[in-house]
Amino acid sequence: MRSFEIGVVLATWRSSQDPATVGWSEIRAMALRAEEIGFDTVWSPDELVGRLVKDGPVYGFWDGVALPAAMAAVTSRIKVGTWVLSALHRNPGIIAKAAATIDEISGGRFVLGLGAGHAGSGAHSFGLPEDHVYERFEDALEIVVPLLRSGRAEFEGAYHVARGLEQLPAGPRPGRIPILIAGHGPKGYRHAARLADTWSCYATERSDVTELGPRVAALEAACAEVGRDPASIGRSAGVVVAPLSSAEYTGMFGTAITGSAHEIADAFRTFRAAGFTQLEFMLEPQTLASLEAMAPVLELLDAD
Repeated sequence: MRSFEIGVVLATWRSSQDPATVGWSEIRAMALRAEEIGFDTVWSPDELVGRLVKDGPVYGFWDGVALPAAMAAVTSRIKVGTWVLSALHRNPGIIAKAAATIDEISGGRFVLGLGAGHAGSGAHSFGLPEDHVYERFEDALEIVVPLLRSGRAEFEGAYHVARGLEQLPAGPRPGRIPILIAGHGPKGYRHAARLADTWSCYATERSDVTELGPRVAALEAACAEVGRDPASIGRSAGVVVAPLSSAEYTGMFGTAITGSAHEIADAFRTFRAAGFTQLEFMLEPQTLASLEAMAPVLELLDAD
């Protein structure tokens, strides 16, 4: 097992301005090739429909539970994770059941990434709640985490309820499915410090350690606040990489990491030096050629 893990987030969206669709055959091929190359995890996002940038095109996404389940079924070694499931979209007891189900399909390779989600045009279109998003997430954590850790939840909250709820079937790893909690604000840091195996953040302006690095200190402060050893929690950063571009590349998630394999590997090393234990990268563009260009990056990092 690597001390600094590298995972790839497979884009499952398509813009309304592009008539093509990222089909299952393409996603399947990418997941299998990621496994062959030796990446640690393949991740699937969880969004519905909406604009990723203000006044930009509308994007639609494949379902964030069905796709990782499918990737779990066709792969055999690589970990499969949700990056990250939206607690706003689903009942928390059913989130825990989905986690156990995908873990069963994968033979114990699933990682549950979980976040609050966000109310936007997608939530409005689907008739989902648009208020008290974070309070709903806090209720959800009081159900999802006990179900995955002890197999039972009993909770009466303002937004979610579990009455003598048991995690049946429990899946192949009762109490041991890894939980990654995404959090950028003070509450998110504290919840991750209190409950998560791994804390996760992602770039919004630049895929650079100058943006993401200071957040490690905020997490460690939250660990001190809740009495947790900061060395016991993983730290994950989500970045964008455009490995086929030598010039600066700016897309929907800000400025990407570009350059040669050596330059990309050096950029990844700065995150490791800043205290991160893993990276998740999104490809621009998402193609097999882009993924192949990342293979020498992994080789360089493994040679360290």
